[in-house]
Amino acid sequence: MKFSHLHVHTQFSLLDGAASIKNLYKKAIADGMPALAISDHGNMFGAFEFVKEAYNHKNEDGSLKVKPIVGCEFYITQDRLRKTFNKEEKDPRHHQILLAKNALGYKNLVKLTSLGYIEGMYSKYPRIDKELIHKYHEGLIATTCCLGALVPQAILEKGEAEGENEFKWWLNIFQEDYYVELQKHGLPEQDKVNEVLLRFAKKYKVKVIASNDSHYVDQKDFNAHDILLCINTGEKQATPALREFTDDDVLAKNKRFAFPNDQFFLKTTQEMSQVFENLPAAIDNTNEIVDKVELLDLKRDILLPRFVVPPSFKLQDEYLENLTWAGAKERYKILSPEAEERIKFELGIIHKMGFAGYFLIVGDFIKAGRDMGVFVGPGRGSAAGSVVAYCIGITNIDPIKYNLLFERFLNPERKSMPDIDTDFDDEGRQKVIDYVVQKYGKNQVAQIITYGTMAAKSSIADVARVMDLPLAESRAISKLVPERPGINLKRLLHAPFTIKEAKDGEKSLEEKEQLQGDDIENVKRLRELYKGDDLQSKVLHEAEILEGSVRNTGIHASAIIIAPQDLTDLLPVATSKESELWLTQIEGGTIEEAGVIKMDFLGLKTLSILKTALHLILQNHSIKIDIDTIGLEDEKTYKLYQQGDTNGTFQFESPGMQKYLRELKPDKFDDLIAMNALYRPGPMAYIPEYVDRKHGKKQVVYDLPDMEEFLKETYGITVYQEQVMLLS
Repeated sequence: MKFSHLHVHTQFSLLDGAASIKNLYKKAIADGMPALAISDHGNMFGAFEFVKEAYNHKNEDGSLKVKPIVGCEFYITQDRLRKTFNKEEKDPRHHQILLAKNALGYKNLVKLTSLGYIEGMYSKYPRIDKELIHKYHEGLIATTCCLGALVPQAILEKGEAEGENEFKWWLNIFQEDYYVELQKHGLPEQDKVNEVLLRFAKKYKVKVIASNDSHYVDQKDFNAHDILLCINTGEKQATPALREFTDDDVLAKNKRFAFPNDQFFLKTTQEMSQVFENLPAAIDNTNEIVDKVELLDLKRDILLPRFVVPPSFKLQDEYLENLTWAGAKERYKILSPEAEERIKFELGIIHKMGFAGYFLIVGDFIKAGRDMGVFVGPGRGSAAGSVVAYCIGITNIDPIKYNLLFERFLNPERKSMPDIDTDFDDEGRQKVIDYVVQKYGKNQVAQIITYGTMAAKSSIADVARVMDLPLAESRAISKLVPERPGINLKRLLHAPFTIKEAKDGEKSLEEKEQLQGDDIENVKRLRELYKGDDLQSKVLHEAEILEGSVRNTGIHASAIIIAPQDLTDLLPVATSKESELWLTQIEGGTIEEAGVIKMDFLGLKTLSILKTALHLILQNHSIKIDIDTIGLEDEKTYKLYQQGDTNGTFQFESPGMQKYLRELKPDKFDDLIAMNALYRPGPMAYIPEYVDRKHGKKQVVYDLPDMEEFLKETYGITVYQEQVMLLS
């Protein structure tokens, strides 16, 4: 008999779920489950990743091994708009599972979770109410849910008759899409509720399904999950646990919130069949729901915001072309055939790829910023390679003068959105965002959520605190973890040390993490501790399981999305005390796959300093300086660089950079560009050679004579990506 789990919490049930999406699928596939649902508390943080992961596991015929079912376990209250409660009268909050049956159901789930945050947020709970369920129930499947839900609570608190009234309300709304959900975790309250629910099922001819309120993948993860709950509530594991059915905000004197037992894991079909051996139909009926659910694919093409062009223009392309040629006359005064050809080429590609609107949107808010006196950066990254961007004022750097390639920025062979990072002075950034919100509407502009995960060191520190390991010992263990970005505890504990030891294509610590010497010795010491049987060993074992768990949410420092319609019609949004704007519930890495465009609005202190300096020069010396037209041949400035007097100069102020500047003795702008490109991991090794060739200590050589055309300015050394592209 086939069985599918329809009540599953991932680590996106923040500090309450300890299951990673990848591990859930791994187990479901191994067990041959037809489907798997995601039902995190109050949010859909993991929904996009959950569906995306399902598409990574296909059968030979192209069908998915496990059908993803998107759901949410909502917090239901009587009145979502009420925000004041006291000890005597608490927020009457219950749980409710809703699963999306089809695209309309998914759309309604998005509405409900978004409104839970926008309208119903109280304490840390995004709440909805029956009024919203009435309005957005189409395409959704509902169940009687768990012990924390309205029907079971009515049975326990008010008796069977009240439970039946509540049951009838839900049945009336969802009809054949309403199911009695039975759970058996060995709790006496569940046995009592299940008995009554079975009577309701028989009386009203409602199908019964089995579920297991799953919060971690394997039974052995129980302790790691218990530690996670302690991290959530700031408790230690030594505090006596309140192992009765309660909510995580219920405070009992000298007791900590905990789960009743170790049965809340993703049980196999066989294990579930044993638990429900007297009710095999409850196992089988999960297939009815799986069959009802239409397969979702949440990826969609990007929808650009609507940029309204002046009435005298019919199309966005036409308007962009007009702005570009007008800007070109202003920028170049006399247009060379090369510049003219380049503009036509770029406009052709922009038209072909359908990105005219994107250029107009960015150009518009940058112009608005400048008009408001905001200090805007000159442009950086691959966007600086676009003459169109230069002509319409997005950038202030002439790509033709500096041999920058448009293909680095936009390439018809690689269909991806252009990415223009825009820099504003610290204070001005908010003015530009306010302009965008005013132009497109508050419900169409949002910031992007970020998920803070427990990295190697922080998982050790958190687990050690909860397990009462002395602070000195905890710090000593953490110090054994190498100080490198992206270090993974699981790999440190199990990956082969050297390339020779590596088997089955697994990369070694020497190759992937590039660990050597002291780092390797520290990792060996870490493994010795891991193999022991004392408290330090236990801490490492649990930290290994919890590494990567989502610990908290934050806000992306610079990214803003602008949508063509109300965001809650497109994707789930959340709110934050730190921002007046909404947040997307999908993080930056995958947000564009969800169909909305991400733009980076960066606030730079450097620009604020420049802005203030220019203001002070005007105030004290009555000299007005236009920073975009400053000459690049000033001898005194180069003297500062030659002496390494570059403190406070962005990207030229580190001691290492200053040392090389004193050796290079730059006397032209090209030298500074080259140093900026070379002073980073990898190309840094070429700096001494570059210096020697500049000063004639070494001969400039080319592997092939034809290479001189592209490498002459950098003394025969390949420094820039553009050079690589031109050479190839």
